[in-house]
Amino acid sequence: MTTATAYDPSERPLRERSWIGKTEDWMDSRGKWAWMTAMVLGFVFFWPAGLALLFYMIWGKKMFGSKCRSRMEGRGPAAYRTAHAAMKSSGNSAFDSYKQETLRRLEEEQGAFEAFLERLRAAKDKAEFDQFMDDRARKAAAERDAPAREEA
Repeated sequence: MTTATAYDPSERPLRERSWIGKTEDWMDSRGKWAWMTAMVLGFVFFWPAGLALLFYMIWGKKMFGSKCRSRMEGRGPAAYRTAHAAMKSSGNSAFDSYKQETLRRLEEEQGAFEAFLERLRAAKDKAEFDQFMDDRARKAAAERDAPAREEA
């Protein structure tokens, strides 16, 4: 008993495919930038061709294709596993208490560092404001003294 498989036109030999299919394969082998370049050139030389390529890329999943999606999916589960492993019990109570204490200490250090950065930003803002006010006061004093010098 044979199982029915879905027909995939891209699996046909190249000599059987039309010139459009061959062009699509050639563009696919070059990547997303080839499609974008063709679309921009289509808009430059004949805008309906560029528009047609844009629609084909969107609805043909060329712009948001499986390569891009699979790359993003590769990051998600790893980050999930890392976060999940930090909360999961190892079964060893001594190690779990050590891990919990270390995580608590790291959170405290992170909070202290964020407070330090906030104080640093506030000090920098105050220094910049003080410099602005000093410059403004010097300019105002110079403008007051300028008419007095002209009269003399």
